[in-house]
Amino acid sequence: MNTLLAGTRKGLFVIEGAGAGWRIAAHHFAGEPVTQVLADSRDGAWYAALRMGHFGVKLRKSTDRGAQWHEIAAPAFPTKPETGPWADDPTPWSVDLIWALAPGGAAEPGTLWAGCLPAGLFRSVDGGASWALNEPLWNEPGRRQWFGGGYDHAGIHAVLVDPRDAQHLTVAISCGGVWQTRDGGASWALSAAGMKADYLPADSADDQNTQDPHSMAQCAAQPDVLWVQHHCGLYRSTDGAQHWQAIAAPAPSGFGFAVVCDPRNPQRAWFVPAQADACRIPVDGRMVVTRTDDGGASFRTLTAGLPQQHAYHLVYRHALDVAGDGQTLAMASTTGGLWVSADAGESWHTLSRDLPPVAVLRFAQSAPG
Repeated sequence: MNTLLAGTRKGLFVIEGAGAGWRIAAHHFAGEPVTQVLADSRDGAWYAALRMGHFGVKLRKSTDRGAQWHEIAAPAFPTKPETGPWADDPTPWSVDLIWALAPGGAAEPGTLWAGCLPAGLFRSVDGGASWALNEPLWNEPGRRQWFGGGYDHAGIHAVLVDPRDAQHLTVAISCGGVWQTRDGGASWALSAAGMKADYLPADSADDQNTQDPHSMAQCAAQPDVLWVQHHCGLYRSTDGAQHWQAIAAPAPSGFGFAVVCDPRNPQRAWFVPAQADACRIPVDGRMVVTRTDDGGASFRTLTAGLPQQHAYHLVYRHALDVAGDGQTLAMASTTGGLWVSADAGESWHTLSRDLPPVAVLRFAQSAPG
């Protein structure tokens, strides 16, 4: 049996099942917006990030699969300096939302990473009891050129920890490109070579520091293979993000927000296309998923079980996930649709049409049964 965590505008749903048999097993934080979740496979802990408006960002943790939750510390910026090079920083030094949560390495129990809006990266070494801002990335001079995509300010929405080396992290920033550290965050380097932004003037379209990767995924079996759904198309790297190769846009569109890759097969990845930029709905009102099985050389358009008329679902960057078997997928939309596939996307089963807008889906460890 699979366990799926769905973070929505009106709470966290725990969904259990397999094949076509799924059910909502629990609903936590009813009415409260959940922006990110993490099911830590190292110790089984669950984390939920909440965006509480006037009350700020909150983090909740459960060590018993949601039977009980308790509040833990949330990432917070230090006080903005009144003097020095960042005294005139127009970016607010306050966390608006937690956009990414990632566990540290297998040999780092208690280590967590949080990517936020604005684009601060935070680290915890005590299971979320406390957090520290990664100052080298926050103080990177290039941050002055970062800017917001859908938000007013740039944000970190992907944090990937190399399973071979926990000191090696890759983060994606919208709009601030892709950055890497190989020393646990002490120093950082841009890693967006090959990406191009058609929303910039031609002479700066290849500026690595102002690229807009919408989402980024890494193959667990071959971590040097990464995929990006960019604002301007699809990209793949086979050398650990040192260079990115553009992928010819598959039908019906190369625009979208979500990408996941097969944890076992570096040649396979899934995307959810939409009409470009200003019109963020499925092309021709048809909900589809595209899949490549050959590293992006070709794609299949998968539609079985998905609405094909008057469908206006948008899938956010974290609302598509694949389980560890590389076959079971889940996808959810801003209009409350939730679908699962047991056959790598060949066919889809509708679990709900009535959820609140879904921000994030994550498979947890399989429940006994």
